Amino acid sequence: MCILDESDSLTREAQQALRRTMENYTATCRFVLLANYSSKIIEPIQSRCAIFRFKPLADAEVTKIVERVAEAENLTVTEKARQALVEVSEGDCRKLENVLQSCAVLSLNITDDLIYEVASVARPKEIKEVIALAFSNEFVKARDKLLEAMLAHGLSGLDIIKQLQKELLDSGIEPKKKLVLIEKCGEIEFRMSEGADEFVQLEALVSQIALAGIKD
Repeated sequence: MCILDESDSLTREAQQALRRTMENYTATCRFVLLANYSSKIIEPIQSRCAIFRFKPLADAEVTKIVERVAEAENLTVTEKARQALVEVSEGDCRKLENVLQSCAVLSLNITDDLIYEVASVARPKEIKEVIALAFSNEFVKARDKLLEAMLAHGLSGLDIIKQLQKELLDSGIEPKKKLVLIEKCGEIEFRMSEGADEFVQLEALVSQIALAGIKD
């Protein structure tokens, strides 16, 4: 059996070579390809495979894993830390265990502060505060708060966009305005991926949230 992890990172040329290898040895070998994005695997390989998709773990399942690891490794994990791990991992067991391992190197007493520091993500509370300030037409304060969170946690613009998008979805903003802002998140994320200045684009997004907060 041949197991290829992160196979979606292979170039198209490498995948074409893999395809020929699979054809030559299909009678004596089984190939298992692990990928985050199946769309990046060329069609000739996909057609030769049975595709299995795995959804993110439920919060309860993530909590059980945290408890099992904590017991096995003699870790003390606070209740707030468990909630933070659920939020940070987003149902990804590998990410969960990597964060836990990194935290355990620093301390056997795992707290939510340690988790957010190691995972390099802003607290949901901070992002919610940015949205609330912008929606209350406090553009300058919201922009400064966002910059402060970015610098404090060492986040990239794309990291911030993902967190803003998540908190906007869970916010109590009017549905129609929420849809417009989610669309803006996608647009600005695309601009960043094309090389646009991160801070300018985030300012633009904060301004859109501020505009949405102005009553018609």
